[in-house]
Amino acid sequence: MVSALRGLLSAECDVVETVADGAALLESVARLQPDVVVADVNLPGVSGLEACREIVRSNSKIRVILVTGLPDETVRQRAIAAGAHAFIAKAVAGDLLQAIKQVRLE
Repeated sequence: MVSALRGLLSAECDVVETVADGAALLESVARLQPDVVVADVNLPGVSGLEACREIVRSNSKIRVILVTGLPDETVRQRAIAAGAHAFIAKAVAGDLLQAIKQVRLE
């Protein structure tokens, strides 16, 4: 899934790094300070929700988009409460480019 998303995004964006877990995500974001972060809600170790909270707390200019394979209203509400700027179901990953473009304009 990661390589498919990277391929989709590379056509429109500079994908600077991919990581395998939440701790690596937090380290990468601290080091690279990207404009937009795309993260799975269910990352191993530090969850995507926890990572989102930390990213937004440490740098409010970074836009976070959370993706999930199990989109439901409770998870969406938790993502927004964590500070996510968008919440996308993996099944509609084509919407991801549109979400990235939108949050970059905010």
